[in-house]
Amino acid sequence: MSDRSRADAVYERLLTRQGERWVQPRVERTRRVLELLDDPQRTYRVVHITGTNGKTSTARIIESLVRAHGLRTAMFTSPHLERFTERILVDGEPVADAAVADAWDEIEPFLGIVDAELGAAGDAPLTFFEILTVLAFVVAADAPVDVLVLEVGMGGSWDSTNTADGDVAVFTPIDIDHADRLGETVAEIAEVKAGIIKNGALAVSAQQRPAAEQVLRDAAAACAAPITFAGEEFAVEGDRLAVGGQVVSVRGLAGTYDDVYLPLYGAHQGANAALAIAAVEALIGGGARPIDGDIVAEGLGQVVSPGRMELVGREPTTIVDAAHNPHGAHALAAALRDTFDFDEWALVLGAFGDKDVAGVVDELAPVVARVFVTPLHSERAARVDEIVALTRAAGLATSAHDDLFDAVSAAREWAGESERRAVVIAGSVVLAGEAITLAREEGYK
Repeated sequence: MSDRSRADAVYERLLTRQGERWVQPRVERTRRVLELLDDPQRTYRVVHITGTNGKTSTARIIESLVRAHGLRTAMFTSPHLERFTERILVDGEPVADAAVADAWDEIEPFLGIVDAELGAAGDAPLTFFEILTVLAFVVAADAPVDVLVLEVGMGGSWDSTNTADGDVAVFTPIDIDHADRLGETVAEIAEVKAGIIKNGALAVSAQQRPAAEQVLRDAAAACAAPITFAGEEFAVEGDRLAVGGQVVSVRGLAGTYDDVYLPLYGAHQGANAALAIAAVEALIGGGARPIDGDIVAEGLGQVVSPGRMELVGREPTTIVDAAHNPHGAHALAAALRDTFDFDEWALVLGAFGDKDVAGVVDELAPVVARVFVTPLHSERAARVDEIVALTRAAGLATSAHDDLFDAVSAAREWAGESERRAVVIAGSVVLAGEAITLAREEGYK
């Protein structure tokens, strides 16, 4: 069997488990597996990241900056866009098929032990994400790496990733999302996310709403963990457009980094870069020592963040973004206005029914001229007719399509009628992944 076939078989085994949306506050189950494996997550330093939006981009910038220091890195993020091995990066590249298959062979016997223990206690077996977390920890230990950049799956305190002790806890902006699991207010959600702060660690945060900021400050104080916030101890001091991205100037915790190229679009990505710089300053020098300017230039300059304001076509301009909630849609709308000089945008929209689709539409409506609605291939997908009703209620000309190919083809045909038009595809990470695959297969110019 080829290595790719072995890795694909691992994913098939994972898919037999309860899915990622099936979450219980039971971090001790993951901890039990890790104990049997002699705690691989304690063999490297960890930067732990939570928040509502911007986690993956911030993780990627942190990973790139750490790697630019000459350290070996791993990164664990979710979900994936095209193939599950994207979730575990080693030295900036998706984990090798052989490595993930070998790690599975290492952990599989212990999964059976813990499943049996859970069954005897009347509890459900280990889930997709719990096992994937263990797999990522083992891959990183086997590599081996110096630093793991670790993105929370959902929440923080009871997420399976919280079996690792983060040297630095990183908080991207906290807003309402997964309200059915995390809480109905920003303060309640912040309480769950604050659980990644460990005793004696360091914490850095994006600017937060007052309610979230207070929760984070209180949690950090309880753990004797110094915490710093964007806008106070560090900040973006300037940014300007550049070909393929932007040039930013950042005031960090310990140094100032002027006119650094960042190959990502949008002011929110500049804010993510500032947060990442502060996190790496905290990791490398405790927040008291600046990063060498050449390292910052290399680290930011080589960043990629697939599915986040990603350009997948130029004739007409076609952008893919994973915005799937109102906060992400707000950042996307601002980036489309500020980064590109087009008069009209076509929006290809598909979403999950358990998301605030109305909120997403409200945020994007001011920058969109036409909407092309497509279904998602998921039991969680919002019905096309329901999305159409929302976009038309917002005053947007809308058409419904049978699949993504038809929706994107119609949108690109409409945009191709004028040089002043472009296409954005958004509403779901799943949709973003399918759109990237479609663009590659169709050879968009």
